[in-house]
Amino acid sequence: MNATERFDRYLEQLSAGLGHADRHAGLRGYCTGLMLPLSRKSVELMAARVDPMHASARHQALHHFVAKAQWSHTEMLRRVAQWVIPKMDFRSGGWWIIDDTGFPKKGRHSVGVARQYCGVLGKQDNCQVAVSISLASDQGSLPVAWRLYLPEDWAADCERRAKAGVPEQVRFATKTQIALEQLRTLLAEGAPRHCVLADAGYGMDNAFRQALSDMGLLYTVGITSAVVVWPPGVEPLPPKPYSGAGRPPVMPQRTAELQPMSVKALAMSLPSQAFQTVTWREGTNTALSGRFAALRVRHAGGNVGKARLRPQQWLLIEWPADDQEPSKYFLSTLPEDTALSELVSGAHQRWRIERDYQDLKQDFGLGHYEGRGWRGFHHHGALSIAAYGFLMAERLIADKPACGKKNFIDRQVPALPKGYIPRGRASAKTSLMTQ
Repeated sequence: MNATERFDRYLEQLSAGLGHADRHAGLRGYCTGLMLPLSRKSVELMAARVDPMHASARHQALHHFVAKAQWSHTEMLRRVAQWVIPKMDFRSGGWWIIDDTGFPKKGRHSVGVARQYCGVLGKQDNCQVAVSISLASDQGSLPVAWRLYLPEDWAADCERRAKAGVPEQVRFATKTQIALEQLRTLLAEGAPRHCVLADAGYGMDNAFRQALSDMGLLYTVGITSAVVVWPPGVEPLPPKPYSGAGRPPVMPQRTAELQPMSVKALAMSLPSQAFQTVTWREGTNTALSGRFAALRVRHAGGNVGKARLRPQQWLLIEWPADDQEPSKYFLSTLPEDTALSELVSGAHQRWRIERDYQDLKQDFGLGHYEGRGWRGFHHHGALSIAAYGFLMAERLIADKPACGKKNFIDRQVPALPKGYIPRGRASAKTSLMTQ
């Protein structure tokens, strides 16, 4: 079976979740358009390339399919995962990788757009932000959950919600709450309990880490240098005896000698021999390595050190040889006998979700959707992931992670119709007026 035949089989599997047979053509046309090497994957440009002799009609059909048709984007992602994940090798373990990504956007009417931090721009600006979870192995990764973050002002604005088609049941939730909901749904559907990876935007949330432990999930998450811990060998005194009035005390007692400290202060106090050079993977041009130390600590609560006594866990510190201070800190609940190399390797698996976003945005138009509605945003995201999922499956079949990035399936880009002018251009209006 060649790649074209496998693509047909793939679309058959995805089509079975659309609900109506008349949506199958929309799926094929949209995914094909997303796979074409176009500079921008807008609905109109994809329609013109997929069906140049009927560009206008195909544009309307594709727009209806992505923005209006009532099919489930979560079912689409489930079927993508059912095709791709069996081809991944988890004998060496797996990871759930949580992250969010931003899409710069002007105006205020596109669903979820607000002035907030946008990682693409590296600053606060108008954008949409989506939270996702990828399932990763040593071979690659695939986004399996995708949801727009709806800021508080949007969640409370009934008029804008109605115009954008935000479902009634959607209420404001923080990004960490969205991620936890996604994880609970995946686990309820029988997903494996792999270690969770996340950056400090999630790892700094005590409730997030506790919720992962309550779900029976291990984690390795980023934290900031201000987090306070009880260092190795320092065991705080138990809480004060309960007096019988009010809530029982839960915070450990302190003395002049028994005090928690910030992870930065702890790292700076370590001797140089506490750090080892560890290589975690082969990069494009050279092996990736760095200096690391790992200690067993107890988290003491935020950056003020006021919390109940927590179980011991790993504090992983990364300190580049040429830097004046450590660059990264992680907390991990991996077992006590976990080797330093395994701690480092796991912590640095997060690069895979960044690669997911890079490929999805550059090659599959993840950020190119021009509609304003909730349904269209999620449909477009799921279809971009579906196109990317087929590429991932082809890579796994070939066992060559870098092969065929843009030409894995033999395809010819149809020419644009003669005289075609995209909508919205001034010249287009002139042309119509003079006909």
